[in-house]
Amino acid sequence: MNKPAVEQMRTIDRVNATLKQRYNRERRFRRFGLGAVLLGLLFVGLMFLNIIGNGYSAFQQTRILLEIDYRAEVIDPTGARDPATLSSADYAALVKSSLRALFPAVQGRGEKRELYGMLSSGAFLELRRRVMADPGLIGTREQLWLPVDDDIDMLVKGYIDRRLPESERRLDNRVVAWVEQLESTGAIEKQFNLTFLTGGDSREPELAGIGGAVMGSLYTLIVTLLLSFPIGVAAAVYLEEFAPRNRWTDLVEVNINNLAAVPSIVFGLLGLAVFINFFGLPRSAPLVGGMVLTLMTLPTIIIASRAALKSVPPSIREAALGVGASRMQTVFHHVLPLAMPGMLTGTIIGMAQALGETAPLLMIGMVAFIVDIPGGALDPSTVLPVQIFLWADSPERAFMEKTSAAIMVLLGFLILMNVIAVILRKRFERRW
Repeated sequence: MNKPAVEQMRTIDRVNATLKQRYNRERRFRRFGLGAVLLGLLFVGLMFLNIIGNGYSAFQQTRILLEIDYRAEVIDPTGARDPATLSSADYAALVKSSLRALFPAVQGRGEKRELYGMLSSGAFLELRRRVMADPGLIGTREQLWLPVDDDIDMLVKGYIDRRLPESERRLDNRVVAWVEQLESTGAIEKQFNLTFLTGGDSREPELAGIGGAVMGSLYTLIVTLLLSFPIGVAAAVYLEEFAPRNRWTDLVEVNINNLAAVPSIVFGLLGLAVFINFFGLPRSAPLVGGMVLTLMTLPTIIIASRAALKSVPPSIREAALGVGASRMQTVFHHVLPLAMPGMLTGTIIGMAQALGETAPLLMIGMVAFIVDIPGGALDPSTVLPVQIFLWADSPERAFMEKTSAAIMVLLGFLILMNVIAVILRKRFERRW
């Protein structure tokens, strides 16, 4: 046997000798990778369980069943049905008299104060709203489920332990006894909390809702989409299809890539300096918030759109040019339609990122306490992430519940937007 054959056999022997070791390394690496994925899923699952466990109860609200007597001498003594008189009537007196009818043994001023404190201030507002909508209720009686105070709500939901000594909880034994008496008669129960989804912010936890923040986020995202999508697609088309290759376009591309990594609060400072201080646009308005988020989202959309344009095979362009199409016809009739699914996917992902941003919006004043639900892009408003930030800073236990529930809603929107992006990519993506 010649020498090269012997050396070849020795090489094969050496390879075979290390083959088992290399396979073992590969299996270990695969196990490490699978372990990392499972560990990440575990932490994500624990996070979701913690958020859902703390926030699901916010979708329920405790209410007391009271028989309300709409006495004319209290609501409309003159009988004129004047809206100003009906609006300023003492509806609290009607609720208090109904509560005293449930607990006739309560006599002292301190006891009465505790009894009246069981109801939320929203109960009086609900009565006024009903009478203003239907003055025919004056002089009649009806049974109504009215919201309770947040401490009573926490007690019924089990967040305040009744077994603790009186000195270690916020409610004394007398109030707990009243609640248990109402529970025994079925006059107090948990119902679906529609106010949480439709109401605006409030200092009272039981009256606070995410309706205003959701509408503010909606107007902000509409402004962001209307500005960022056409500008981002136009910039990507020009840079990829028409711009000459020189140092200036290289500089623009480098800056676009760098802007995608700039901290979001920098865009908030830019919006504060330019849109509010220089142009004088209103603070806390979705219009300004949308413009700031447009600056932050544009690099993501431009990069994704350019990648989608690059994925279109050159043969498409060459074929269109070969049959006599102009450069613009080639781009807009052939290349852009094929690249549009990738552009839409990048845009939705950029919008999902913008939906969860808080820092740039804090800088332009969208952290203000806004009770009313905004009716347009110029009305003062806040957004869902900022609303979560405000509630998380509140000391009341009920606001912790609201914070987790608002996070659930925000995560739901983010998951929905990412699912839409995946569906669009799977539905319209073409492989060449």
